[in-house]
This record gives sequence, structure tokens and C-alpha cells, in this order.
Amino acid sequence: MNSCWFRKTGASFALSLLLHSPAALWAEPWKFGVMGDTQWTCADPSGQNPRTVPVSIIEQVNRQFIDAGVKFVIQVGDLSDDGKEVSEDERVAAARPLIDAGIGFFAFRGNHEAQVKNDNGYGAPGFKIRYPQTRDGGFVTKNGKRYRIGSNFSSPLKVSRELDGLSYSFDCGDGNERASFVIIDNWPVPGRVVANSTHYPSGYTIADQQPWISSRLDRRKRRASHAFVFSHQPLIAEGHQDTLFSGYANEHSDWQNAFMATLQQNGVRYFISGHDHIHQRSIIKSPDGKSQVEQLIAQSVSTKFYKPGFLGNDKWFGQKSRELSISQEHEAVGYYIYTIDGPTVTVDYWADDHGHWQSDANYPQGAGRPDTGLTPQFHFVRKERWSYSLNGRQFLVPQGASYAVVSDRCNGNEARILDGVNASDSRDDSLDTAGGKGRPLTKVVNTGWLAVKPSKHDNRNLTSAVFLLSGLVELGSNHSDRYVLSMSYDPAKVRPRAIAGGGFGLVTKDAAGRWINAVDANTGGSDTFIAGPWKPGYALGTHGIDRKRHRAWAVLNHEGAFAVGSFSDN
Repeated sequence: MNSCWFRKTGASFALSLLLHSPAALWAEPWKFGVMGDTQWTCADPSGQNPRTVPVSIIEQVNRQFIDAGVKFVIQVGDLSDDGKEVSEDERVAAARPLIDAGIGFFAFRGNHEAQVKNDNGYGAPGFKIRYPQTRDGGFVTKNGKRYRIGSNFSSPLKVSRELDGLSYSFDCGDGNERASFVIIDNWPVPGRVVANSTHYPSGYTIADQQPWISSRLDRRKRRASHAFVFSHQPLIAEGHQDTLFSGYANEHSDWQNAFMATLQQNGVRYFISGHDHIHQRSIIKSPDGKSQVEQLIAQSVSTKFYKPGFLGNDKWFGQKSRELSISQEHEAVGYYIYTIDGPTVTVDYWADDHGHWQSDANYPQGAGRPDTGLTPQFHFVRKERWSYSLNGRQFLVPQGASYAVVSDRCNGNEARILDGVNASDSRDDSLDTAGGKGRPLTKVVNTGWLAVKPSKHDNRNLTSAVFLLSGLVELGSNHSDRYVLSMSYDPAKVRPRAIAGGGFGLVTKDAAGRWINAVDANTGGSDTFIAGPWKPGYALGTHGIDRKRHRAWAVLNHEGAFAVGSFSDN
């Protein structure tokens, strides 16, 4: 039994599963999708995008979710551009292919739904009618087949019954793969409208809903290993300067501290939002500096694309210093697939390989062209992958810093990076001076562990637990910086002739799931075996065994799952 499966971040329920129900531990991995704001903001010569809903874009993204086999999709608000009732009906219709494919669709309001000018109760009454699944997870296909996604649905009814189905939470998955989802709606409702310093009013605030949020995230009670929190507005945005906390980023610091403390104390690693039509990953710190969370602002699924705002703008009130930029891409159409596998969550960001789309009347490549207002056929490619593991560690590695800070151990297994430097010089486009340089991007390196499943035939030659390593590859690249990984092994499980013959060492999985020599997955380099410890200067592709210290090592430029074992049946 892997006693470090959950470390201090784990849920007591998950630990109970480990101790009393081994079968539940190996529940099947599953996926959910996330898509950003869906707005059509230009002329529509094709007639395919009725009522300010970008159906021609949504349909292409829907197909990707269906092909990926996700269990459900969450859209992060701004479901149409004008927020009118007929437009919101069109958005529901655009989700029909997902629902008919047995994939749930969960949504929530953004500022475009909650527009006062529409005189429709800020979109709240209509939203509740269109999305009853936010209260019970029930769906009906066009052929009348009924099914449910999720369980344990809840809304903050003690705050107000008006929030029923607007703010909501639910659980999904089994065993170690069970996750809680908390969706926060702080927009006006007919019974409550609060003016803020920004031009966006709010309804029931984070402070009003905090007791419910805390209770739903409480890992002692939630009976789910993982938890994700969503809202339309970011904690700190890139273009917009309003926040989830009913004002600018310097306002209501006590609300911010309480909210972010709840996330950190309950093991919430990812906060997911929209509003900015840009792919942005950041580490956001609370105003008191005691808590932090990784924030994702979801890429556009619209004809509207924003660039990040100038850092010197006085409306940031100096609060951008609480944001550490990890990754950024703008002017693209993209989506996200989250995979939950035991203690590990992996996120894949997919986007069209063209990018540089122009906004609004210039969509997609400029005004006055024959294709103006016509959605192209997107070719989606995976741009970035990142992950966390509940039993692992996290390391922030700035540009120019050494990866040798990365080390982890579990049940007698040890893994560490011996050498390597974050050689990236990538910057985002959040300029620090007018026409100046953007912020240098920081690598967020995560580790984790998986116990070897002895019943699996292809694991029979492994002599260590499986070590998970991610965060070394930056957006748009297919390989990492050169680094040296070392892992311990159990010498009692090794046949001496395997070591002597060079057929034993660090292994990783290929595309078919087979364990192969880890250096064979490198980009470039030459496979060279060394009988002895690693020494500075060894080239990419060099690997070896330090028999004295019972360590296998290799010079690599990729990430993934690693173990120590035989490359074949030697």
C-alpha cells in the first residue's frame, strides 16, 4: 500500500478507500472539458451563427469533446454576446450535439447574460429554465433518452433561493477519481443588485456565499479527492480589471484572503474562469500573501480576442504583483480536457494551429476580405499539458534557475533532478512599460507517484514506484530543456546480468503504453550507456546505473511517467 498517496493534501475519505476498498482505488480515469466564452460579434454572411452565438465555432469544439470521450463540459459564462432570451435559446441548441452524445453540458452566467439593458431579470429566470441540470444533473436527448451526470447537487439556498441553480456544486467520478465542482455566480438577480466601483454590478457576493463555498470544499466532508472552482470573472484578470470580488483587485482584501485560504486549505489546485478571451495560466497570491492558487483563464471560443492589458495602468492598483505568469496565448480558438487518474489531474490545452485571428468586424483575418465574417476550418493541436498529483510536490523554477531543486520521495522510492537549467526566455505580452517587455514566464514543475499494479503484465520488470514529472515543457514546444533525472531502485529485484548488459535503467512509456528506455523518448541525442554514476558534461541520451547508491539516471529532454526497470525481458 502506497502510504504517501495523498500526503497532507488528501481527503480522509480517499485515505479510507485506500485502507478498506482496494478495488475502488483503481477506478477508471475519466475526462471533462472546459470551454471559454462563446460570443459572435461580427456580421454573419454564412448565416450559421444566429443571435450572436458562434455556432460555427462551437460545433467544431463540440466535435473535439465528443471524439475525446469527455463525461461533461463546463462553459465559463458569456454564452452569447447580447444576452437576450432568444440568443440564450440558441446557445442551448448549440449544446445539443453534446447532450445527444451522452455528454453533460453545464454552464453559468457571465456579464453578458446579466445585462440590465435586456430587462429580463439579469438573465437569471431564463437561465434556470434552460439549465435544470444545474440542480440535478439530468439530461434528455432529442430521442427522449434520459440520463444523469453527477450527484450531490447543492446551491447556497440559505443565502437566497434566487441562487438555486445559479451558484451550484456537484460531484462526479468514483473512488480516487471522484471530484467536486463548485461554480460561483455573483451576478445580479431580480432581488439583489449591488453597485460596484467597476461598471459591473453584483448580486450575492463572495462574502455572502463564502460559508456555502467553504462547506462544499471541506475535504474532511466532501468525500472527493479532487476539487475545482469556477467563476466567470478571474481573481486577477489580464485585460479586464474587475474581479470576482465585486470591484477592482485592491478591493475587499478580507474576502479575497478568506476565499483563497479556503481553496488552499482544502487542496484546490485549479481555479478556472473566463471573461478575458485569452489562454492565461498564473499563480495568484492572496493579498495577505498566505494563500495561493493556480488560475486558468480560458481561451476564446468567440470572434472576440483580447490582448493582456498594460501593467502600468493605474486601475491595477499595484495588484498585478500578486500574479506570477506561467503561460499565455492570445488570438486563438481553444479548449481544455482535464483527465482525472487516481491522485493525478492532467490538463491538455488544445488550440487551432493558425492563431493570430482578428476580432469583431475584422474576424477572422481582416475587414474587406472575401472571408471576412466566415469561420475557418480549425485544425486543433495540443499546445500545452500540465498536471498535479495529490501525493507530489510543486516547484516554481524561474528563468535561469536550476531544476536541481526538484526532488521527491515516497515509500522508500526517491527521485531527483541532478542537473539542468530553465533556459527559456519566453515572456508574455503584459507589457511592463509602454512598448516594453512582458513578464518572463516561470515553470511550475509538479511531481507525483503511482504504485505499481502487480497484476499488470507490462509492469513485471519494474523495480520502483512510478514517478510523475510535469511542467518542464513550455507552451508550443514538444520537448523540455536538457536535464538529468535520477531514481532509486530495489537491488533485490534486479538481475545482475540486466545491469551488466545495459538493458536496465530509467524507463518511460511510449505511445502504446510499453515501458521503454527513457532516453528513447528524447528529441535528439544519442543512446549511450554508462556503468557508473552521472558526471557533469554527459550529453543528451546518456544513461547509466550507479550500483553503489542503487540509482538509475538519464540525460533527458522530455517529461512524463518514469520508473526503474528492464527495457526488455533481459
